[in-house]
Amino acid sequence: MATDIRTSELKKPVDVAEYLFRRLHEVGIRAVHGLPGDYNLIALDYIPEAGLTWVGNCNELNAGYAADGYARVKGIAAMVTTFGVGELSAMNAIAGAYSEYSPVIHIVGTPSTISQKEGMLLHHTLGNGNFDVFANMNRDISVAMAKLNDPHEAATLIDHAIRECWIQSRPVYITLPTDMVTKKIEGARLDTPIDLSYPPNVPEKEDYVVDVVLKYLHEAKNPVILVDACAIRHRVLDEVHELVKQSGLPVFVTPMGKGAVNETLPTFGGVYAGDGSNPDVRERLESSDLILSIGAIKSDFNTAGFTYHVSQLSTIDFHSNYVRVRYSEYPGVRMQGVLQKVIAKMGKLNVKPGPVATNDIPKADRDMADDQIISHAWFWPRMGQWLEKDDIVITETGTANFGIWETRFPEGVTALSQVLWGSIGWSVGACQGAAMAAKELGIKRTILFVGDGSFQLTAQEVSTMIRRELNPIIFVICNKGYTIERFIHGMDAEYNDIQEWKNKDLLDVFGADPSKSRTYQVKTKQELHDLFNDKHFSSAPYIQFVELYMDREDAPIALKLTAEASAKNNAKE
Repeated sequence: MATDIRTSELKKPVDVAEYLFRRLHEVGIRAVHGLPGDYNLIALDYIPEAGLTWVGNCNELNAGYAADGYARVKGIAAMVTTFGVGELSAMNAIAGAYSEYSPVIHIVGTPSTISQKEGMLLHHTLGNGNFDVFANMNRDISVAMAKLNDPHEAATLIDHAIRECWIQSRPVYITLPTDMVTKKIEGARLDTPIDLSYPPNVPEKEDYVVDVVLKYLHEAKNPVILVDACAIRHRVLDEVHELVKQSGLPVFVTPMGKGAVNETLPTFGGVYAGDGSNPDVRERLESSDLILSIGAIKSDFNTAGFTYHVSQLSTIDFHSNYVRVRYSEYPGVRMQGVLQKVIAKMGKLNVKPGPVATNDIPKADRDMADDQIISHAWFWPRMGQWLEKDDIVITETGTANFGIWETRFPEGVTALSQVLWGSIGWSVGACQGAAMAAKELGIKRTILFVGDGSFQLTAQEVSTMIRRELNPIIFVICNKGYTIERFIHGMDAEYNDIQEWKNKDLLDVFGADPSKSRTYQVKTKQELHDLFNDKHFSSAPYIQFVELYMDREDAPIALKLTAEASAKNNAKE
């Protein structure tokens, strides 16, 4: 049972919920995703008062995906669910955010502290009086837990959770009991912003690591830079770009690192994913005598089935909490400080040029007639020619995630994908969150590529996009089912088939205003040329939906190679 703080003891008394939501606003959040439930309803009344917008999603799983997408564009996100049934529906999305280093603040409205203390037989419980069971389930997918059961601790716990969410770039879990929502706490703390600065490295230790890095860097004859997802998640892209420009070294990204580097730079060489790479990319990187690997996540799909051919003896790894030089690891040394000093001290390096990425279409596909069906080999570089500066591009697990490797981005493009967690349907929810963030930031275009199978899992979130007057361009790749699974196992198996939908008709089903929406069906190269050349379409004035037809057994080369490696890995005994 919560114990009140005497109001006379407080300089600026505020309610716990007001404090919480004002802190969210302070760190840049402007939209809160989630669903109402009787244990969070009173708390939701405080959202508009804090200058926040309540999004209101179709279900908690979608809300979690949307918060993940929002966080990847805005830097941090928040969602609200209700005890038990709501929070459990969101857990898959929260686990994905944890896996992929996406900072989401998950706020759960819970029964009152007195109800919990007395073990009352309440709805949304397991009926056994245990009110900690769901929090315990969330413990391993949260970097901080804040149970706001006592007004004396509430402000401290809130501030700590938000800071940890930002610093570690992973989800945190906050419970807000119904009787705590209106409890008074010290609002004077709000006059001091939460300290979101990263703890500095120990100077002596950092300087030693810098010297070791410089030693090998100056000795190297043909070093390269490889940038991965954690460079994005842990906010070192300024340092990465300065390193790329000052050093002149060839730079590559991994699949999860797409968008981390300005791909219009003359030294950008493309995507490296082991055997899934273009031959010239693979040859250049694997022949290097030193790889500066920044923020690596060496998962199966990020390495095309663990097919890296790179020795740790020729690698320096930079991470958020350690640096590894060859086989020597330096724990507690954060990469920001090290990279800044390396840039300042490195001077002239040995530079051997690498390949240059393009959006050139392979000749065999370029020579195909314009009335022929669209192939993946043709589509992805052609789509890259259509992209614009500062676009947000979301790709779904499957053909889109692999096809985008063949697209060279204009400057400023933000790429969202879920290569590690790989929950199909994630991209549709993430698109809603990303489009919401884009609207707040004044970014014109949010573009989604999702397969017809994946789309069926989370299609109802298009309804939220319409409701919130968002303007994404949604491409649904219509190829009759789960293509990535077909290439792993069961090309003709019934379990990889789906009921084909009239996908574009969903805008009408979800109540879109015909004057503020538009749908298209594209089956040939010429039809796609015409669509990309349509200036009204490309201006993204409102939500637009494109059915993009491709052959059932067509897929990007990288997907085929990765699926083959995955099948072999699954068969290991």
